[in-house]
Amino acid sequence: MLSASDCYAIFQQSIDDYHVNDNVDTPVRNPHPTGSFEYLLYLKNWIDTVQWHLEDIIRLPDIDPKEALQIKRRIDKSNQDRTDTVERMDDFFMEQFKQVTYKPTARINSETPAWLLDRMSILMLKIYHMKEQTERKDASADHIARCQAKLNTLLEQKMDMHLAFDQLIEDIRNGERKMKVYRQMKMYNDASLNPMLYTKK
Repeated sequence: MLSASDCYAIFQQSIDDYHVNDNVDTPVRNPHPTGSFEYLLYLKNWIDTVQWHLEDIIRLPDIDPKEALQIKRRIDKSNQDRTDTVERMDDFFMEQFKQVTYKPTARINSETPAWLLDRMSILMLKIYHMKEQTERKDASADHIARCQAKLNTLLEQKMDMHLAFDQLIEDIRNGERKMKVYRQMKMYNDASLNPMLYTKK
């Protein structure tokens, strides 16, 4: 079972690899064995990283409306890919913990380990890009100072989430917290559930 430190390292690897070319059309070259949990972590962060930059692009004030619509479609697909990948990660945790006997006093957690990792992945992107802001040569001293304060808060949050993840895994392993998964069941991407889609058939 990977620790929070291991997961953060893989997220950072993905972010660094993406920024070699810094292009949303760069194909993912996942260095981890297909089917491994490391593979899923890298893929998850790559999806997040590409989407981060798509969200930047779509906010250009002079963007062509047709291009904006294409990017919006990409973001929609990215959100679904992100959800699917997180749920595959939860499948891994369910398999790892299937033999755990929960104590009568075991409490349920509001999010699964994989959804906590989802937040940790995005946090690593926030840290990367906020650090970039602190290193800008074309920004004012006030901008740099404000971004440094935000970066300090993000780094503190990183430490807290590191502890939260490791504690959650330990508590599930010891039967003190229950591993329970509810699928997202997003309706707007399903042609049989979205009335704007199934009424147009």
